[in-house]
Amino acid sequence: MGREKSYNKFTTKMQKKLVVLFMLVLLAFAGLFYQLYSISRDNGEQYKKQVLSQQKYDSTTIPYKRGTILDANGSVLASSEKVYNVVLDSVAVCEKEEYLEPTLNALRSEFGLDTASIRSYIEANKETSRYHVLAKRLSYNEISGFVELQNEEGSLVKGIWFEEEYKRVYPGNTLACDVIGFTTSDNQGKYGLEEYYNDELSGTPGRVYGYLNDNSDLERRTIAAQDGNSIVTTIDANIQSIVEKYLLKFNEEYKDNYHPGNGANNVGCIIMRVDTGEILAMASYPNFDLNDTRNTDALIGMPLLDENGKKTGEYIMEETLSTIDTEEMMYLHLDALWKNFCISDTYEPGSVAKPFTVAAGIESGSITGNETYNCEGKLEVGGHEIKCHNRYGDGPLTVQEGVERSCNVVMMRVGQAMGTDTFVKFQHIFNFGLKTNIDLQGEARTASLIYNKNTMGSSELATNTFGQSFNATMIQMITGFCSLINGGYYYEPHMVSKIVSPSGATVQNIEPRVLKQTISGETSETIREFCNTVVTGEHGTGKTARPAGYMIGGKTGTAETLPRKNGEYVVSFMGYAPADDPEIAIYVVVDRPNVRYQDDAKFATRIVRSILTEVLPYMGIFMTEELSEEEKAELEALQIEIRTPAVTEETEEVSEEGEKGQEETGEGSENDNPEEEPREEIWKTFPIDPQTGYAVDPNTGDMVDPVTGAVIGSSFDDEAAAPEETGKPEEETGDTKQQEEVPN
Repeated sequence: MGREKSYNKFTTKMQKKLVVLFMLVLLAFAGLFYQLYSISRDNGEQYKKQVLSQQKYDSTTIPYKRGTILDANGSVLASSEKVYNVVLDSVAVCEKEEYLEPTLNALRSEFGLDTASIRSYIEANKETSRYHVLAKRLSYNEISGFVELQNEEGSLVKGIWFEEEYKRVYPGNTLACDVIGFTTSDNQGKYGLEEYYNDELSGTPGRVYGYLNDNSDLERRTIAAQDGNSIVTTIDANIQSIVEKYLLKFNEEYKDNYHPGNGANNVGCIIMRVDTGEILAMASYPNFDLNDTRNTDALIGMPLLDENGKKTGEYIMEETLSTIDTEEMMYLHLDALWKNFCISDTYEPGSVAKPFTVAAGIESGSITGNETYNCEGKLEVGGHEIKCHNRYGDGPLTVQEGVERSCNVVMMRVGQAMGTDTFVKFQHIFNFGLKTNIDLQGEARTASLIYNKNTMGSSELATNTFGQSFNATMIQMITGFCSLINGGYYYEPHMVSKIVSPSGATVQNIEPRVLKQTISGETSETIREFCNTVVTGEHGTGKTARPAGYMIGGKTGTAETLPRKNGEYVVSFMGYAPADDPEIAIYVVVDRPNVRYQDDAKFATRIVRSILTEVLPYMGIFMTEELSEEEKAELEALQIEIRTPAVTEETEEVSEEGEKGQEETGEGSENDNPEEEPREEIWKTFPIDPQTGYAVDPNTGDMVDPVTGAVIGSSFDDEAAAPEETGKPEEETGDTKQQEEVPN
């Protein structure tokens, strides 16, 4: 008994030790709790963010949908489609050994992926990688099979998820590629409407946030994405398609013709509503596929560039494409392809500028428009002998006949009547040297490419009158020309008529804007009368531009490029229809056609005729001219309905009265030299070369246009100095080029 009592005895000493130990443990826990409290108080938010940041699947970006680009009729030109990136979560795949093989087999069978490389990646990153993209931008149809395998009951396919984004799609492929532009991989607009309206088309991405609540449960908060606005353009996809069809046809007809390469360096066309500034069509060739912008096949046939972006004189062919072997050189050539020739390239406009000269002369009061001037085939100005396109001379010509025949001498005389100050003033009134501010990215600046009153001498004034020695863009020329024929109103050209929200509500209507009045209505009417004779007159240079069933007006142009006498030209035609009450203007420019003799405006007028033959009936404009059997067959082949307005007795009486009035008044122009007989058209006696169709001067051997007397391949100024020697405005760098003009 005594021993048992001694064994169970709990001594005071032991009790004290136990109390001390208990106190020490209690203090340790108290210190630990205090430390946790301090961390939570001072650094709680920081650690909370770290925890959340490690759970990547709990914070996801929701992509926005970029706005749609529509044509004037509501047809889709550009849209965004939802696509999916295939994402691998290596950690999730490796959670169980039985997940790996079924997942790899599904990836191989549904997507055709290389499972060996995926297996290697998983092995190397099975504890760390939760985001690795295996395939990009697949459609829902392409991923639907895999999704079904994943969702099957008891499926072992794990660790694969799909990241949503949007892909830009262009249903027309090459349709209006220069106008629309495209987007980069980060959904930013590049070139054209995509870049100019990037802020409107872009939206705001949304986000799904994951976080832990007080009970350590994962909760989510979603901020929805805001989609971009859509834009409705003034482009009519049907008219645009007609234009592009005939630009392509020209290229197919003339490519590899005289030298290897495209049918021309560039061919451009703009169709604009005369009374609003709306662009119905704008196109150029070569073009490219908006869904495959880096396809180098589109470069074949284009001029080969050096490292400074200058033409080398050679052309890119399939066998030489590999010589563009650096990323920088490839981008240089692609950039030349992607630019919009109609707004980015400058050139000397040539004789299409002559209506501007005459309009300025009449509006300023310097001439009445009834004067007659004598053309001897040349005129000495400022010590320079400047030639007319007809070296043999046209004799006495009225101002109207000067426009009809495209006479340089008449224009130079009009310029002398105006003087430098007046001419320069009207160049600014017509907006030369200034941007039109069209709503497209990439419009060229031409401020340094025109003269001012301090730099323009008498010879510069003379050559400027027929469109030489100053540069312009296609959009500048046609916008100013519309003001010449619509009563004098200069409309700001525009491509977009409306901005629409994702819900379909109108955000902004973009109305036509009249910026100024360039000339009076009376002067405008006179210019229309003069330009009509270019197509209808006996000696008109634009006869071949008239479409079947319609009468139009306009002006031709032929520009000799630098260096002079190199045989390279830019030919053009700028016109309007109908002739009596213009609704649309059209401008076609052919930059260095691929033929032996380039200085023939018919390369442009024939394109105009083909385009208008289809466009005018499509627009519901009635035919006014009698059709030949050949024209009827042409329209029948194109399946175009022959539409003519109903003729009433009243209109017939008016027509008869009008004809009588014309017989009584004649042309209504004064003649400074009424006693002078018209000059003999000696070139019409020259023999015709059966191979080319041109007349041959027996004295010089020169090829001569048998209708106009223009010497083929000639220069207006054989002794003209280079631009830097004459004080010509300095050429802008980048996308501009200086050219010289031989009128046509």
